[in-house]
Amino acid sequence: MEIIRVGGLELRFLADKRSTGGSLDMFELIVPAGARVPIPHYHEAWEETVYGLSGEMTWTVDGMEINARPGDCVFIPRGAVHHFANRGSETAKALSVLTPGVLGPEYFREMAAVINAGGPPDPARLAEIMRRHGLVPAPG
Repeated sequence: MEIIRVGGLELRFLADKRSTGGSLDMFELIVPAGARVPIPHYHEAWEETVYGLSGEMTWTVDGMEINARPGDCVFIPRGAVHHFANRGSETAKALSVLTPGVLGPEYFREMAAVINAGGPPDPARLAEIMRRHGLVPAPG
């Protein structure tokens, strides 16, 4: 299992596009309370399904807030602008499944290299990495 730390976030890859023949990417997403999270964005080439494992995250999908607690499921269709936050007081964990598997851990490795380098990250560089891997920053 590969573990990737992006700032305060931790991703534990359980399966990826290579190990599943492109069927899916699957990882645990661990988000400490108040952690910095990705900007609102959407995906053109895959859906994302998030299943709450512990704690609580608030997902915003096309403007609608959804609180994901253990046992809750959030489906994010292609093209839906979304983002998440942990507004609680405890670390939250969710299982994220991307279908089909076209992203892989490479995107998160690149983001980690920029975000974990120290100092404020360059927003233009982060947006370029996002676009190259199929994540589109939301306007505004």
